[in-house]
Amino acid sequence: MKHDDVRAALRGARDFRESSRRSFLIGSAAAAVATADLAFTRVIQSQREQTRILPLDDEVARARFPDDRWVLFPGYKTSWEEGLWILNSLRPVLSRRAQMAVMGYSNRGLDINNIVATMNRYVENFRLDRLYFYGHSFGGMVAVEVAARLRDRGIPVELVLLDSSPSSRFDVQDQRMFDGVVLLYEAGVRVPISVRGTYELGERIVHKNERTWSQIVDQTLEQLSPLAPSSELIQSESSYIYHFDATRFRLSLGDTKVVFAGNPSDGVVDYARARAGWASSLPDNLVSADHVTDGALPAHASPQWNPGIYQGIVAAVQRDYVPVPRGGGRKRLF
Repeated sequence: MKHDDVRAALRGARDFRESSRRSFLIGSAAAAVATADLAFTRVIQSQREQTRILPLDDEVARARFPDDRWVLFPGYKTSWEEGLWILNSLRPVLSRRAQMAVMGYSNRGLDINNIVATMNRYVENFRLDRLYFYGHSFGGMVAVEVAARLRDRGIPVELVLLDSSPSSRFDVQDQRMFDGVVLLYEAGVRVPISVRGTYELGERIVHKNERTWSQIVDQTLEQLSPLAPSSELIQSESSYIYHFDATRFRLSLGDTKVVFAGNPSDGVVDYARARAGWASSLPDNLVSADHVTDGALPAHASPQWNPGIYQGIVAAVQRDYVPVPRGGGRKRLF
């Protein structure tokens, strides 16, 4: 072998060694980050294994309405943090009638019995007199069932406001995806978060007309963060929607008033079908289905992105169906 060839071979070996070392170090660092992120995710999600009611404090509402609560039931794939964000976007109007809280679903999965028990304890602990429920998207289904079951326990709910809530699984636009998620869940298969994140991005790009690019990125990243609901919770929510039958509660809501609001441009829930579904399922309770969130982007259940539009609707609903409690509760505001 010629001298130049030997030197070239040695140089190549050295470059290969350095390249391999860099690759090894980069790969090791990436693996360490991934492991740390996985551990961090597990810690956060383990802290959310219990169903909890998360308060949104408002000093004025606390003084005026110590015995009254608006409780938000979050929608599909909505984290605890986004639930509080939604509630905070409505705070200026909701606080005119009650204090506010969000139902935080357990990462172990949606358990309606657990939710009802948690709500019952909450009412007893704070000795509440009046309850108003805000059902965000699929959360409207949960709110209706919880209201019906609380009434069985002697705890009436004054009002349930349904924000773009489907009345049944047939109101959901993307039936193929929905059926697939439920089939996997009921077969015992859990969807990895990476697969879920890819779907989230694709679904939002398909419905680009409903979102800005900033909203697409923000909502997709939220589903990939450690704060996102677990796959177990999301798949159990899908199963709940799949089996929900609003007609079961036709005779069990008493005089609870139900209001439906939505958007004809909604690409997630069929507005006309959901509106008609609630009207036929709860004819004695639905007092209004005429509020429309025109101009909202995304068009589906988005008070956090469109607070002005939603605050106007909530203010009108409260004016018409939620009279200001007399006496101001046990405390006075000076």
